[in-house]
Amino acid sequence: MNIIVCIKQVPDTTEVRIDPETNTLIRSGVACIVNPFDMYAVEEAIRLKEKFGGKVTVITMGPPQAEEALRETISLGADEAVLISDRAFAGSDTWATSYTLSGAIRTLGDYDVIICGKQAIDGDTAQVGPGISAHLDIPQITYVKKIEEVDMEKKYMRAERMTEEGYEIVESPLPCLITVVKEINEPRLPSLKGKMRAKKAEIKKIGAKDMDLDPGLLGLNGSPTKVVKIFTPAPREKGQVIEGDPKEISEKLVELLKSDIL
Repeated sequence: MNIIVCIKQVPDTTEVRIDPETNTLIRSGVACIVNPFDMYAVEEAIRLKEKFGGKVTVITMGPPQAEEALRETISLGADEAVLISDRAFAGSDTWATSYTLSGAIRTLGDYDVIICGKQAIDGDTAQVGPGISAHLDIPQITYVKKIEEVDMEKKYMRAERMTEEGYEIVESPLPCLITVVKEINEPRLPSLKGKMRAKKAEIKKIGAKDMDLDPGLLGLNGSPTKVVKIFTPAPREKGQVIEGDPKEISEKLVELLKSDIL
């Protein structure tokens, strides 16, 4: 089984900074971590490899420093890692990011399953995984909490996906893309042997010229969504305290609501 895992290196939540000119996140020189939801994706990929054999390839799009995130996944058990990095990708929104990642996946060749975390903690859109499946024209199962069955001979997967009311059981032909939630597993810790292997591992690099993509659809210029302005909301005005017995309070509250509506 050939498994591709898409991860993202995100700024530490206490170190988020915004470029005032481009209104995009400043990633260079900022302390970063592997997106927490992506760690569940890596763990599930390794478990599938342990069960069915094959290879786990982890990819990420980002600046050169994102190589650190890839090495961390190798220390956990991933076989190969690919850094998709180019100045042409800077400022990509979710659409441009999923378009670029899909181009990189095509470049890598055959795969059976693509696994992503349900969303990134810096954007919280949950759009990149589904976007990749749309660009690759393959089925997707989102918010997967359990993979019930994988049949490599009949080429299908059955999984439980979380919903607001409970869960659904969905079957999909392979290849397919899934996004996973934290309920799916408990990520392992890296071993000493894994850390040594990660330190020596060769990270493959892919740039814009290595993929058959439309240059006009890459980066900030190829992003349909734009951040026009970033500002800190004004503090809320102090609320009104209503005192009295319950009857008086309810009558005053009704009067205030009526006056606000009218």
